[in-house]
Amino acid sequence: MAFTLIFHIVFACIGMVMPFFMVISHYKWLKTREHVYLTLTKSWQKGVAIFFVTGAVSGTALSFELGLLWPNFMKYAGPIIGMPFSLEGAAFFIEAVALGFYLYGWNKISERFHLFTGIIVGVSGILSGILVVSANSWMNAPSGFDYVDGKFINIDPVKAFLNDAWFSQALHMTLAAFAATSFAVAGIHSWQIYKNRNPQVHKKAFNIAILFGAIAALLQPLSGDLSAKDIAVRQPAKLAALEAHYETEKGAPLYIGGIVNNETQEVTHKIAIPKALSFLAHGDFDAEVKGLNDFPVEDRPNVAITHYAFQTMVSLGMLLVLASIIYFISLKKKHWQLQRRYWLYFAIMAPIGFLALEAGWIVTEVGRQPWIIHNVMRTKDAVTPMPGMIYSFYMYVFLYAILSVAVTWLMARQIKVLNNTKTL
Repeated sequence: MAFTLIFHIVFACIGMVMPFFMVISHYKWLKTREHVYLTLTKSWQKGVAIFFVTGAVSGTALSFELGLLWPNFMKYAGPIIGMPFSLEGAAFFIEAVALGFYLYGWNKISERFHLFTGIIVGVSGILSGILVVSANSWMNAPSGFDYVDGKFINIDPVKAFLNDAWFSQALHMTLAAFAATSFAVAGIHSWQIYKNRNPQVHKKAFNIAILFGAIAALLQPLSGDLSAKDIAVRQPAKLAALEAHYETEKGAPLYIGGIVNNETQEVTHKIAIPKALSFLAHGDFDAEVKGLNDFPVEDRPNVAITHYAFQTMVSLGMLLVLASIIYFISLKKKHWQLQRRYWLYFAIMAPIGFLALEAGWIVTEVGRQPWIIHNVMRTKDAVTPMPGMIYSFYMYVFLYAILSVAVTWLMARQIKVLNNTKTL
């Protein structure tokens, strides 16, 4: 399940964000009638179609895995949190219909309606992502039911959907999707500019993509602060694991980096910022932050994985913030963009957003352990007891490897075609 999610989340995020690049380019074509934007739009629409199909395939696998791998979870959680999944299916259906209109609507429907169908593709993708994240946030902040004598009663699906964590998680995930996808797309086009391959069209593409990414990256720390304050209240054990804090203390320091030694309960080779964690978690420099030793051993997340993943996410996120600042400064200092190293820098940044995204997803999931439904159902009680599941894992790895190679080949082919396309 972890492998499938790590694979699917990349294509899901691309499917959420790339339609907006396509629509902006399409709008610029309608407004300016510069052929370069038409060329770019038609190239991007093929990319959207490729990633839509890939996301649909990997997402369908996840729906089967929920039933096969987590029967006890679905038995109880299905009636409570099934509504967002149903609505996500409806959003996916609308997205598919709108994409069909968009792909085959050139010169067949009015220009405004054609553009509108592209907008629907993007909006539906965002809604799909938010709905799925709502289901995940419910696992972190379960609500909409009463748990009495091992039974789930008084079920309220709307309250479950609008749980305490849904907004902060949905906001953080949406911004992460825009930052990761935008920097990846901008990086690909930046590399083509660096290699002087049809720079006219690639510069237009870069400017559209990087603007989305830079804004999202600059907003992401604010979203992260909101999420941290939410976690501090609802999941204090996760917060303690994020920062590898073992002892409860007032004015708790914030650790940057560090190597975790779970046996000695120490973090070495770290930079400690006095009282910063208390302030970030509770808005008070002297606030008390609970340590891991306040929780039973069996209720603690894996500290090393959670801490390292969190540090990775934050560090890479700061690199994106730096890149965003450099981009906005370059709008004033135009001569920066005349230097090849400028384009090489953004090409190197291409994978950073998705690495941060994967690290953040690991933080969310591993940090909740050992619970699949926080403080209600343990992961070990929800998983299937069926033996021999490892063989299906190998099968998924093999199939997804083939899928990855196929998508990479298709996208490389699209870029090659775009490089050889005349834009005048």
